[in-house]
Order: sequence, then structure tokens, then C-alpha cells
Amino acid sequence: MTSGSRSRTTGNSEEDQLFANKIREGGRVKTGIIELDEMLHGGFMQGDAVMIAGSAGTGKTTLALQYLVNGMKQGEPGVYVTFEELPDQIYRDANNFGWDLRKWEEENLFRLICTSPNLLLDSGEGNLIDEALKDIQPRRLVIDSLSHLEMFVKKGDMRMEAYRLVRHLKTKGISSILLWESPQIIGSTFSVTDVGLSFLVDCILILKPVEIESSMRRALVVMKMRGSDHDKRLREYEITPQGLKIESAFTNYQGLITGSPTRVASEKFMEFFRGASEKHK
Repeated sequence: MTSGSRSRTTGNSEEDQLFANKIREGGRVKTGIIELDEMLHGGFMQGDAVMIAGSAGTGKTTLALQYLVNGMKQGEPGVYVTFEELPDQIYRDANNFGWDLRKWEEENLFRLICTSPNLLLDSGEGNLIDEALKDIQPRRLVIDSLSHLEMFVKKGDMRMEAYRLVRHLKTKGISSILLWESPQIIGSTFSVTDVGLSFLVDCILILKPVEIESSMRRALVVMKMRGSDHDKRLREYEITPQGLKIESAFTNYQGLITGSPTRVASEKFMEFFRGASEKHK
């Protein structure tokens, strides 16, 4: 089911192109989060499928909504497909950040689709969401979450079904974000997915909780980005009342991904240590 169906009244191609030019530069789709766009060297590549992977509570949904909202602020339509949340929960969570999704829905810039993964799969290659695609011609779309699909497919079929969905969105020219809940990202073992979906997507962002000096902090890293260089450092981030805010890199620690962070001695300290060692020779 969808949260509403309205006809789009402003759909000429010239206007759509003007909207697109506001948010794209050089084939990039900006997230609107300045620090993240810098990490991505300008934004996601146009039409790419992006996976945001992380454990529960790391802010995957917040980042995905922020991506859509920042597009809609520039007049760029977006669709949010959820298998897990009810419409009222999505609207409420967005309002907590000051994002009025109902207003953008009334302006034909947003659609919220709440459904079950088995209905999506039974309806064929994305046909269940095609009505919304035709209605508002979105340029951005979020699937929350791809990992929930795994409950509704036969063992061994997950990659095929995910490929079918990703390919369908790509043929529509949509820049998509696919959320994946991955408890394996916590602790000493590290795996984005258990079913080998990494090759299906063009870009992977990891959101990971890290324990440093008995305090829980959050780290973000761009693990993969086809066709573009990117910042490979782990950056700290916070979930603020305005959404995700990305801070500086964890330059003083190593081993954050493995779950065993250790402090890295500064160059100044190492120079002092080397100098002291020389004096005692």
C-alpha cells in the first residue's frame, strides 16, 4: 500500500532538468551533507545503487531520509519504500528532525510506500512501485531494508532477487539507497552482508559503532565507490536534531573496523621518543 496517490501537475522535461541541475554537478548526486559529499568527491555517481550498511541504531534510516529531504529541498522528487515501519512512524521520525514529509507529499515531491517484501517480489520486477515512479518521476529512492527481503526468499535466491530489484531501478535512471542491517559489523569479525551482495551495488557506506576508552562513538567509512576516488578514512559522526553531522577523522586510532581500537602515537611523540633514545645510547 502507499500513503497516498496524487497526480503530478508539474512534470515538463525542461523544469525537471532545472531541478536536476541544482543538485547535480558533473554527473554527481549530492547528498546535501557537505562533509559526506566531500568524502565522495562531489556526491554519489548519478544512477548508482548505494548500500548503507550498519547495525541497529547507527542512523541508517536517518541518513536515507536526509538524502531524500535534501533532494526535495531542491525540487527533486523522492520515494521511500519500507518493509519494516508503518507510515505514522516514518512521518513521526522525520518530524523529529524538522522534516515535514506530508507537506512534500502534498507538493508531489514525495511518496511513502509501506508494503511487505513478498508482495514486492510477487508483483514482478518492481511493478509495485512503478505507480509512484510514474506519478512523481522520482530521481531518488530508498529501500528500507534490503536485508528484510531475505526473510521472504528461498535460501540461495537472495542475490537473484536483489539483482532484479537493483537492475529495475537502474533502468529507470533512479539513484537508489539500499539499507542493510548487518550485526556482523560489530566486533572482531567484519562482513557487509552474509549473502554476497557487495558486487551488486556501486557504492557502500558503513555506519559502525566503536568503543573507545569506555565510550561508545560512531564511525562512517566509504568502503567502495565504482568509477570514482573517495576519502578512505573513518570519520566520526553524530546524530543531531538536524540529522547526521560528520566530524573529523579518527586519526589517533587504528583497528576501529576490527573492533579492537588502539591509540596511535603522534609523530611529535615519536620524535621525542626517538630523541630520548638517542641520548641514552
